[in-house]
Amino acid sequence: MEYLHEIRELLAVPKDVVITTHRNPDGDAIGASLAMYHYLVQLGHTVNMISPSEYPDFLEWMQDVQRIVIFDEDPERSKELIERADLIFFLDFNAMDRIDKLGDLITPLPCTKIMIDHHLYPENCSDYLISDTSASSTCEMIFDFIDRLGDRNRINRTVAECIFTGILTDTGSFKYGTSPRLFRLVANLIEMGVDDYTLQDLIFNSLQEKHLRLLGHCLNRRMEILEEYNTGLIVLTKDDYERFDIKRGDTEGIVNYLLKIKNVKMAVFIMEQPTIIKLSLRSKGDFSVQEIARKYFRGGGHKNASGGYSFQSLRATVKILKDALPEYKEKLMG
Repeated sequence: MEYLHEIRELLAVPKDVVITTHRNPDGDAIGASLAMYHYLVQLGHTVNMISPSEYPDFLEWMQDVQRIVIFDEDPERSKELIERADLIFFLDFNAMDRIDKLGDLITPLPCTKIMIDHHLYPENCSDYLISDTSASSTCEMIFDFIDRLGDRNRINRTVAECIFTGILTDTGSFKYGTSPRLFRLVANLIEMGVDDYTLQDLIFNSLQEKHLRLLGHCLNRRMEILEEYNTGLIVLTKDDYERFDIKRGDTEGIVNYLLKIKNVKMAVFIMEQPTIIKLSLRSKGDFSVQEIARKYFRGGGHKNASGGYSFQSLRATVKILKDALPEYKEKLMG
């Protein structure tokens, strides 16, 4: 790993550290932030975590997740913590626009910045860049980061649970981005005390009644199968958001249900939010949704799991997607 000696020296002296991650943080973003937090506290650093926006409710069980400062809710406190930081970690994002207004505050600061991320095309916005696009998740990289610093003994059960959470959620319960190496790492986490059954129960079996009613609505009323392109589509409107009182995290995983259909090779979930249209794209096998997300929806991500957004109307966004499908027909039908 590049810069290892320099980073080890940086961390040898207690510092004011801020950890930040991307807007609308998922299990990998929060898992990586908390894993790094619990590790750095052991080294004697003063550590604060800042997220641009709220984390999903299904992560509420994680130890010290309540310590995360939400920029949208407390911008003044966030600004105060950032301005006094000696060191800032960028976790699970590759460009400053992923943290919105936080980026404007952080960019001009003279403090040291370290980025650890597994997405393609990382921006040159940190002093130290640790990038591995073959990694399943940023949490996998956090394990390696701590291990290569010679501190595997500091991956206690709490740190291991955070890392496992990020890996589990970013791989879709070990369906995407896996490798023999990853499963060996996960075996280490279980040996360190992670109860994988309990964590899966906490993460995936904490739904409210409305979540199942929303899922039923999506599959019964909002699902469209485009057989000529082996593509499934679910579209949620603003009215749906009001009817089901949809909050951040409530739609997590719904897109994956489309891939349960035998011949569906690509699944797209389009959500009409107050000021933006968001898209989640998933695929099976060798078909990559990353190019579609990047080319048409200002997004990106991974081969089988990407996201994007549109400032067009909902109708126009759906049309852009459908108009793009002929370009990929041969790959989708192959």
